[in-house]
Amino acid sequence: MSFSVPTIEEMRRSLLQWYVQVARDLPWRRDRNPYQIWVSEIMLQQTQVKTVIPYYQRWLDQFPTLTHLATADLQQVLKAWEGLGYYARARNLHASAQQIVQQHGGIFPSQLSEVLALPGVGRTTAGGILSAAFNQPVAILDGNVKRVLTRLIASPVPPVKASKQLWQLSEALLDREQPRDFNQALMDLGATVCTPKNPDCSRCPWTIHCQAYNEGVQSQLPMRETAAPLPHKIIGVAVIWNEQGQILIDRRRAEGLLGGLWEFPGGKVEPGETMEECIKREIQEELGIEIEVGKHLITIDHVYSHFRVTLTVHHSRHLSGVPQPIECDEIRWVSLDEIDQYPFPKANVQIIAALRQGNN
Repeated sequence: MSFSVPTIEEMRRSLLQWYVQVARDLPWRRDRNPYQIWVSEIMLQQTQVKTVIPYYQRWLDQFPTLTHLATADLQQVLKAWEGLGYYARARNLHASAQQIVQQHGGIFPSQLSEVLALPGVGRTTAGGILSAAFNQPVAILDGNVKRVLTRLIASPVPPVKASKQLWQLSEALLDREQPRDFNQALMDLGATVCTPKNPDCSRCPWTIHCQAYNEGVQSQLPMRETAAPLPHKIIGVAVIWNEQGQILIDRRRAEGLLGGLWEFPGGKVEPGETMEECIKREIQEELGIEIEVGKHLITIDHVYSHFRVTLTVHHSRHLSGVPQPIECDEIRWVSLDEIDQYPFPKANVQIIAALRQGNN
């Protein structure tokens, strides 16, 4: 579905007028600082605004400038990100900051090609940064915008299969005189009015142009692809104590889902294995030590984007052998009082809470 030039001009006007009245007051909109806007854009990837805001504010307290971030230790960066998920984003922010210092003298780049060359920055993120920080006419297509545009043209296919068409529409609608406000308005429209469930069409400035609304199918769109069931992994986890009352933790290798984070060691239960057998085997394979598996501490169910896990956690006692980082980057014996210094995945934080509760 294409729109005439006069229609597009009217749509731009009506959206911007709506935005003036109802724009969200978000902390990264109060400044044109590209570093701050970039941080917010990365944090907002796959994460809701209400979750991001406290992390964003704490992040800027800890890393107020790009140079502060570039010179920080990666463990400090991951600790600041702890609980926000998708940790590759934190690693990419850190690597990008170092790249900007090395290649751009610490000044955030303003050219699209240079922004796209940063780790973790795709087309939508680049458009969000360049339009918000520099008022450049670069289109965006985040989840909220996809939903708005999909309903606007009543697309009969899931957004992932209409990506090219939706990008063309986003670029055609973009107000090149006011790209900053237009893109922000488009995101706000999706976030506050054109919501996934029960869209509030009475508050929408585009109902007259919205094909889904005019056909009465807005609540049925966007179409969704049939999702396969999430794979389920059963993991045995050991909280290993030594005679000094310290706990053994290990740091995951830098690559992968939770790269660089610390965890309690363990691994997947093999067919026909008991939980105790799994934990003993995994600890021998990963750390090269013998342990005695003791009482059950906690069982945790956690869902990631592409799979879910059940962690069955047991107290364990170190019997023999010197721990070796066979399948990890580093190992340490730490006290329960020291453990908060280390960044852990969200599920492991629950283990720490259970240990503290048991100590009280």
